[in-house]
Amino acid sequence: MRGLTRRVAIATIFGALIFVTKAFVPSPVNKMIVVFQALLLALGSLLLEKMGATYVALIGGFLTALWNFALAPFTLIFALLFGMLIDGSFLLLRVSTVEGRVNPSRLVVALTLSTALVGASSYYTTVHLMDLIPRNPVMEMVILIVGTISGAVAGYITSLVWNRHLRNAQF
Repeated sequence: MRGLTRRVAIATIFGALIFVTKAFVPSPVNKMIVVFQALLLALGSLLLEKMGATYVALIGGFLTALWNFALAPFTLIFALLFGMLIDGSFLLLRVSTVEGRVNPSRLVVALTLSTALVGASSYYTTVHLMDLIPRNPVMEMVILIVGTISGAVAGYITSLVWNRHLRNAQF
């Protein structure tokens, strides 16, 4: 039972922190600085192992959906997509090693790809499919570039935090 309680507690804390950045940082800035969200999802994936980022994303997405009820389905879908992309890319790229260390290069690639994919798909849905905001090519490029860089930075920071401080930690 202790393992389940630990998983729920970590996922809830990380998800609540993601909610705070999504709810209280104005848009489109919150779309560009996904470094904090990507960091928490990556740490969730490493700490909670199987589907860890997805659990964290589910909680963060659910809280954010309650905050912005008009877009609740899309908020939840893209939050889950982000978590599943991170979990899936960690698995496909074999980010974790046998000794518990993470490969920094693979971690950076995994988070960069996941962040770019979810950012591009959510922006495309918001602008082109739902027509919620007008198309702005300059803003599109800024969001894509800054979002992608945020994913790379989050990957690098996550590898430092994990390899130096958390890989042998007991919770």
